[in-house]
Amino acid sequence: MRIAELRFAGINVTPKTNWSFVEVRTEDGRTGTGECTLANHEAALEVEVERLDATLRGTDAHDRNALTRVLVHAPGGLVRHAALSALEQALWDLAGQQAGVPIWRLLGGRLREGVLLYANINRGVAERVPEGFAAAARRAVADGFTAVKLAPFDPFVWEDAAEPAQRVAYAQGLERIAAVRDAVGPGIDVMVDCHWRFSAGGAAALVRDVARFDLFWLECPLAEANLAEIRRIRAMANDRGMRLAGAETLAGLAGFAPVIAAGAYDVLMPDIKYCGGHEEMRRIAALAQVHGIEIAPHNPTGPICHAHTVQVCATIPNLGRLEVQFGETPLFFGLVAGTVPAISGGVAPVPDLPGLGAALADGVAEQRPWSPMRSPWLDPRLG
Repeated sequence: MRIAELRFAGINVTPKTNWSFVEVRTEDGRTGTGECTLANHEAALEVEVERLDATLRGTDAHDRNALTRVLVHAPGGLVRHAALSALEQALWDLAGQQAGVPIWRLLGGRLREGVLLYANINRGVAERVPEGFAAAARRAVADGFTAVKLAPFDPFVWEDAAEPAQRVAYAQGLERIAAVRDAVGPGIDVMVDCHWRFSAGGAAALVRDVARFDLFWLECPLAEANLAEIRRIRAMANDRGMRLAGAETLAGLAGFAPVIAAGAYDVLMPDIKYCGGHEEMRRIAALAQVHGIEIAPHNPTGPICHAHTVQVCATIPNLGRLEVQFGETPLFFGLVAGTVPAISGGVAPVPDLPGLGAALADGVAEQRPWSPMRSPWLDPRLG
């Protein structure tokens, strides 16, 4: 099963969103698919996939370890990690197709037949006012979700926090959280994603200010360069009944090990698009399990990422909930041939089809080519 070609596919799905994919085609006619979505980096991703194509043509797709071993210490930043992670996903897809079994079977078998989901409502909010967030949260609960997440603090940034407009942005963020909590009631878990917008002191004040909302977790309040401060914020959050979650853009076990050793988070959020793919996510989860840390993979992008993440989540013992982007676009299912696990109802069934069980529909990349974003989401990782 030798590799004939690696192909990049960037697809525009909303005025603010492109999804990016890697297809690995073999000389015997199979195609394995992975996802490498990284907002505003599509051109760089395409160049990286072209480089991999030139390097890997003619190699044996069975040699997954040899082809992806650079993941652990790969230079080149998140763009290269995304391309290599998508390659790893695609190679697992090919292996499952050839063996006639789903990826989870090759990973040692599933521990569950369905993966519990939570709804990220951030990009399903039409108007970014409290009632807009509340309405999106109500739609998610009506669709069967028992947990919702919002990112309420745009356009707040801590470096400008003394400015009056920034103080207003912070207050508006608290109002949005309050509206969501009131809309869903006490029986629904609410998570808040901060997108690294706070300083250490600001994050401490934030923990005190959001305690009244009974949050399930607070996510990425400050930059992960300062693990000691994150550990301090975690202790404050825990004292108030909240978990602290983060680490969605780290790559490889080497990237996660210091975070785990520092006791920075209650919940780690490896993303299969960046962390190194299936095997690296399982290594990260195993080390986290030793330290009593939950895994809740970052998964707010396209259907191929979702399908791969459901496969690996089926095998992880210390799994919490899996993220899905709720209400962004109906193209989530319209771009794909095969079966993509559900993103509604609060649970994604684990599929039994060979390999991934899903692939890009023929011609879709040509019909909807990626385009530069005029008004991109503020978080470059689409979280």
